[in-house]
Amino acid sequence: MPWKKLLLIVLALALLGVAMIVFRGRHDATPSLGNPSGAQNGEVPVQVAAATRGDVDLSLKLVGRAEAFSTVTLRSRVSGQLQTLAFKPGAQVKKGDLLIQIDPSLLKAQLDQARGAVARDQAQLQKAEADQKRYSEILAKGFVSKADYDTYQANLAIARATLQSDLAAQETAQTQLDYARIVAPFDGVIGSPLVWPGAQVTADSTDLVVLNQIEPMRIAFSIPEESLASVRAAQARGDVPVQAAIPGDKGQPLGGVLEFIDNAVDATTGTIVVKGRFANADHRLTSGQFVQVTLPTTRIANAVTVPVEALQSSAKGSFVFVLGHDGKVQQRYVTPGPAAGPRLVIDKGVEPGEQVVTEGQMLLVDGARARVKAPTP
Repeated sequence: MPWKKLLLIVLALALLGVAMIVFRGRHDATPSLGNPSGAQNGEVPVQVAAATRGDVDLSLKLVGRAEAFSTVTLRSRVSGQLQTLAFKPGAQVKKGDLLIQIDPSLLKAQLDQARGAVARDQAQLQKAEADQKRYSEILAKGFVSKADYDTYQANLAIARATLQSDLAAQETAQTQLDYARIVAPFDGVIGSPLVWPGAQVTADSTDLVVLNQIEPMRIAFSIPEESLASVRAAQARGDVPVQAAIPGDKGQPLGGVLEFIDNAVDATTGTIVVKGRFANADHRLTSGQFVQVTLPTTRIANAVTVPVEALQSSAKGSFVFVLGHDGKVQQRYVTPGPAAGPRLVIDKGVEPGEQVVTEGQMLLVDGARARVKAPTP
């Protein structure tokens, strides 16, 4: 036999031997049928949870936006030069705090002028009263004519009217001077100045600064029109609670109440705007901030629920695996209902107290044996 052919036969036998060794190693490492994942005694390790019965509150989870309870753009009610800004931008202010001072020099002069006119009128009134009294006594004695007496009587009335008019002018001048001090109309957070000291301010025209009221605050969000009836029904029973979670805030969700439902559905989006009112005593909400809103809509009484992860799907429909007392699982087809947070309503197919598999379903078949493993810490 030629040596080349002998060499080929030896190499072929060597390769065949290596292949048999590899195949045997793989066969030894492969779990036997009926023993998935190499589980002991053919039992599949699973985690389970009990089906429970109770009232379930369904809710909507939406994105909302915080808005100030009221927003005011402050303007001066008198014209003049802005003298001082008495606030720190972004600071919290109290009702009545001085925010802006308009130069009061001209307004003080006008008030002094009005006060002088009032003093003059008061002196003229005193003279007119004295004249009227004196001529009244003389008229009774027949020393003056009735026409002369009527003249002094008219002078008295004119003096009184003039004093009344100038008193009103004095009050107006005092009010104008008071308007030179612009104070906070409510507690809130002041924004950045829109004008600075030295600028000329025009009455009822120049925007000075924006003030936001942040206690309380509102959160506006839109709900689908099909949820409107249930929300109104809940509102008819009493206050509807609203929760708001602030992204990035590790604190507890904020609690408020539904306060406003708009009067029209947006024909483009099929939604309607509603608003919740929040006390915001800790000032966690900021105007314009986006938040996650939870709004309860419907309560289902005596509903059977299971964890949402227990539900599986197939071509025949939705099902769960139910672990029996004999350690075997049963593939149970169910009629699922709405989800309420981490749990799912089961309208038909599961009874309260039954144990449904929540982890390990991919290794199960109907009738397979399973053992409950300790939950992952």
